[in-house]
Amino acid sequence: MFQHAWKYLLITLLLVVSLHLCSQQPTQYLAATSASGISNANVARPVFRAPTLPASATFAGEEVPLHMPDVAERLDRELLTNSYYHSGTLLGLKRMQRYLPEIKRLLRENEIPEDFVFLALAESLFGHVTSPAGAAGFWQLMPDTARGYGMLVNNEVDERFHLEKATLAACRYLKTAKSRFGSWTNAAASYNRGMGGLDRALKQQGVTSYYDLYLNDETSRYMFRILALKEILSNPQQYGFELPAEQAYQPLQAREITISSSIPDLPQFALEQGINYKLLRLYNPWIKGYKLTVPSGNEFVLQLPEK
Repeated sequence: MFQHAWKYLLITLLLVVSLHLCSQQPTQYLAATSASGISNANVARPVFRAPTLPASATFAGEEVPLHMPDVAERLDRELLTNSYYHSGTLLGLKRMQRYLPEIKRLLRENEIPEDFVFLALAESLFGHVTSPAGAAGFWQLMPDTARGYGMLVNNEVDERFHLEKATLAACRYLKTAKSRFGSWTNAAASYNRGMGGLDRALKQQGVTSYYDLYLNDETSRYMFRILALKEILSNPQQYGFELPAEQAYQPLQAREITISSSIPDLPQFALEQGINYKLLRLYNPWIKGYKLTVPSGNEFVLQLPEK
């Protein structure tokens, strides 16, 4: 009986401590109100607040016409969607720290505005993903599009997952689109709809700006998802996101080796380099199989972990 008494006393103490700790947390709930309008303080519900629409916004130095009601509401929709998409937004913040420096460098060197990093983020969340339609990589290039830019896509190699080569291909596309449509905003919209599709829409509707077009839902939302990601991830704390620096994914420290002859057994090759096949694939996501055929006169540059 003495042991039972101590057991009940311990449970009581734990309950008291738990209640005390809960009372110290910031209030994030409101008392619920019954159907009759009577407040019930014993039942709580979470508080959801809409983010404030920014007074102004730009993309690649081009003003977003927020004075147009539909434009403001479309941006507001994407701010709501992405500011409450907590897992995806936090994952984007973590991955940005790893890939942003290299992508920004490549964009600058090719005279593409740095805001286009948010286009890549909107396309893939900086994940090595393949869409149901077959688009792949950070920039979601289709196989034929990638091959048209001189990239290899076969059973052994898919250079759409090669960060530098895919980014350079995207830069070439965007430069062509900017020359054709006259603005970076239109160029970005064409990345989703295609140059031909955007060109037809502009001519059929007799306008020159993406913001004046009536479009299918996907393309209509496309630019605003990019704008929302730029706004939220450039000002994360303003939207309730906090990510300590040590929690961000750091760039992979690598050394390079040049391969000019075929490798028939990549797992064995990796072991000979002091690593394993998993690490070889992690550092070289464009490798797709267990062997690497190097065409005559060509070479591949592999990234390996620093010793």
